[in-house]
Amino acid sequence: MAMVLAFDVYGTLIDTHGVVAELEERLSSGGKGEVAQEFSRRWRDKQLEYSFRRGLMGAWADFSECTEAALEFTDRALQTGLSEADKDHLMGLYACLPAFAEVPQALEQLRRAGVTCVAFSNGGFAAVDGLLVQAGIRHCFHDIISVEEVKRFKPDPAVYALLRMRLEVAPGDCWLVSSNPFDVIGARHAGLHAVWVRRSLDAPFDPWGIEPDLTVADLVELAERLG
Repeated sequence: MAMVLAFDVYGTLIDTHGVVAELEERLSSGGKGEVAQEFSRRWRDKQLEYSFRRGLMGAWADFSECTEAALEFTDRALQTGLSEADKDHLMGLYACLPAFAEVPQALEQLRRAGVTCVAFSNGGFAAVDGLLVQAGIRHCFHDIISVEEVKRFKPDPAVYALLRMRLEVAPGDCWLVSSNPFDVIGARHAGLHAVWVRRSLDAPFDPWGIEPDLTVADLVELAERLG
């Protein structure tokens, strides 16, 4: 197998803030529709924090559990008073989040160029498969590699070792593609190449002395430069 691009899913292919419109509607009934953006940001940040903490504790749980606990925390922290029905509805939306607008075009361009693409995620296999199917991009991926196989979360080195083992490629032939700096740093630390998708010009990269091999604004730029 030649060069492989291993795409992070949440935040890279799939827009984790695709729930903002629904949050505005749900929160407006309680007079707090203006905090929808902040709610979405905190929910995502806490979701990642809970996965990191579980990794350090050796207390792995499916990523959806981290997501649900983060939703509960954010509701309490912002005192938004969501009902259980609201929370169930929002968790259901997480199973059908939209892809970023340029993703289908870019993946098709890479596929036509003969680049092998895999999805590589902290999410469970079934959840990721469902997201890619509903986004209409599942056919662009050779495989889905989920951390549930090792019951660790990125950026644990065991997760990147799983990726290399499944793909049977040398570290230098495998490129991680992620919008999450912690993921890029984890991959580079494990000896892989990594692309940082800097979706916001305001987004800083962590000053760890480990830099991405390549930085792009979106996946169309990636396809143009690598495809």
